[in-house]
Amino acid sequence: MSDGAAPLRLEGPVTLATYTRLRAALDAHLAAGGRVVDWAGVGVIDSSALSLLLHVRRSGAAGRVEQRNLPGALDALATLYGVSELLTV
Repeated sequence: MSDGAAPLRLEGPVTLATYTRLRAALDAHLAAGGRVVDWAGVGVIDSSALSLLLHVRRSGAAGRVEQRNLPGALDALATLYGVSELLTV
């Protein structure tokens, strides 16, 4: 699915404290035609990680964005919050 554009590489925690900055970076990436988000550098996550994924879905870009190296804990969080069926990544 990669279109040759540089992926957005997320680094560090994806938490409430970093959400606003990461969402702005994600929005800029999508607006510039970016289609790959790499989560390999992410350590700690909370429900803000789900919020970022759902933001991509709501933006209409879900089918065009490849999410790489998603944190393993994301599935458990999605199940806990009852949103697993909304996240087809």
